[in-house]
Order: sequence, then C-alpha cells, then structure tokens
Amino acid sequence: MTGKDLLQALSGAKGVSGYESDLVPLITGAFKPLVDQVKEDKLGNLIMLRKGNGPEPRKKIMLAAHMDEIGLVVTGYEPGGFLRFANIGGIDDRVLLAQQVVVHGQRDLVGIIGAKPPHIQEPGEQDKTVKMENLFIDVGLEDGALKELVNIGDMVTLAQQPVTLLNDRYAGKAMDDRAGVVVMYLCLEILAKLSHTADVYAVATVQEEVGIRGATVSTYGIVPDIGIALDVGHGDIPGVPESDTLPLGKGPGIAIGPQVHPRIYDRLTEIAKEWNMPYTVEPSTSPRGTDAYAIQITQAGIPTALVSLPLRYMHTPVETLEWQDLMAAGRLLAMFICAIDSDFVEGLQCF
Repeated sequence: MTGKDLLQALSGAKGVSGYESDLVPLITGAFKPLVDQVKEDKLGNLIMLRKGNGPEPRKKIMLAAHMDEIGLVVTGYEPGGFLRFANIGGIDDRVLLAQQVVVHGQRDLVGIIGAKPPHIQEPGEQDKTVKMENLFIDVGLEDGALKELVNIGDMVTLAQQPVTLLNDRYAGKAMDDRAGVVVMYLCLEILAKLSHTADVYAVATVQEEVGIRGATVSTYGIVPDIGIALDVGHGDIPGVPESDTLPLGKGPGIAIGPQVHPRIYDRLTEIAKEWNMPYTVEPSTSPRGTDAYAIQITQAGIPTALVSLPLRYMHTPVETLEWQDLMAAGRLLAMFICAIDSDFVEGLQCF
C-alpha cells in the first residue's frame, strides 16, 4: 500500500471519537511491515514500535497522530421516520444542512440531513444558520422499520469520500488527523532504509477530538524521552490573515510556543535547513488543542514538539491538503530521529 492509498482509505473509513476500532486493522496492516511490535492499549490507542539499533536501554521517541474523527450520534426519533442527533467533537452547524451521512445502526444506512425549506420559514429565519437542534436525518424509512434498525446512541458519520484535486491535493473528511497517521507511515518508510539509535513509537491516538484522552494515557504508558505530536493547522484561505494560517505546498508548520521545548524546535528547524526541506514557523500560544499538551504534561513532563500539516476547511467534509506537505513532514521527522543521540536527550533536561 502506498502512502496515497493509505490516506484515501483512512479518509473514507469510519472512526468517530470513542469508536475507532474499525480503523485498527487498516492501520495495522499498513504499518506492520515497518515495525517490530504492534499493540492496542485499553483505551484503544494503536502503539507501533520500531526498535532502534543503539545500546539498551535505548532512548524513546514518540510520534502521535490522532485517528478519531468528529461525527454525530442519534439522540431521538421524530414522527414520520426522522432522526434527531447531536455532535461528537466540534462540528460547525453551517456545514451540516443537506449533507449525506451514514447511520451506523444494525446495518449502515445512507441518510440525508434535512431542515425546513426556505419557502416555508418564518420571517427572519432565512438570514440565520439553521441550528443543529432544528436539523434531522432522513434515511427513507417509516417509524417502525427505523426503530428496528437504528437505536439511540448509534453513530453517524459524514458520507464524503476523498477526492483528488489538481496539484496533488486531496479533499475529504477526517484528514484531521488521519493525514498525520500517514505522515508517521511515511516517516517509518524512510527510517526502514536508515540507521537510528532510538526506539520509535508511532501512536495512532484515540479521542483527541473530545479531550486529547488517547495521548494522555498512551504517553503515560510509554514515558518517552521526546514526544512529537502531528496534527493540522489552518491552511491559507481568503479573508484570514497570513499570520494565522499555514500555506499549502510550503511544507509543515513547526510550532513554537509554551508547549514546545525550545531545543527540539531548534533541532527540527536546523534539520529542515540542513536538508533544504520546506517548512513554516507556526506560533502556537494555546497548548490545549492538540495531543502535544497531553504529551508535555505527562508524569514529570516530556520534552515535546508539534508539527502541523496545512489544512483548509478544518472540521468540514472537504478538508483539503497537499501531498507534498505530508512528504516533507515525513522526511523531516525521519531525519530528526536519525540525528538524535543520548547527549541531545540528556541536554533536554535544561531549557
């Protein structure tokens, strides 16, 4: 399986926060030839170890990218065969109306999110976003048949399949952050051809979208010497200041801020310059939005970094990225890992 194949397969697969198990066989199958050990912890994190060739005890580098996606959950029934729902993770009400979805009941059911048409709305309603509480899902069944196949609490995912755009760009759901999982795959592909002394733990974390829970417990179990979170940053679009975005096609963002150890940031940027790799400096003043926060504050503290992929239209069914940025991020991480030795790790104890 190529990296591009994996990206499209992961984007099209289901895995709402807390219900990521369907992704495990797909990720395991792709990563298994590149690692020495694969295990799943009690919360569902998929932890994949590639051993280094240094003397034991070897230093440990953890890469983390979350595999869960935002989604919906069935909360009730409406007469006539309609379903009410709520969000799991941060979904913008504005993107839901008229979306095609899949209700994961006794069997998968294709549905449509509907609402009152504009022709019969009350005065003033047409100028407002339709709130989630006023939306419903229609799968085409009547009340009795619907209740036989769909239970309250069943998961619902957006039905968007990935599409290929021009300039090697891809759009689809759940690129946040399954593209980060693909970057770990690309990194390990490169490491398979190189020498590295540290053990590398590639972790596909769960439940990031509902509180960075997977990274919290997986980091506690590994206790790495260095942790690097891989996530997405807002891509460049009209109407948003350049300082608040990352340009597509110019490499990953390397974060600098309170959750990033300055020496790891320095080494990452040095590696990028040494190997002529594109990157963007990403000022990150709020540490709580990614797995980096959970990694950093585990036990007595873990020296942490954050590498971000430029992504347009975050938390929509058409999250858009450029393949070149994934390749650049994978190469950057691989060369960073190969350059790490015990002296560097020991030096991280002092800022």
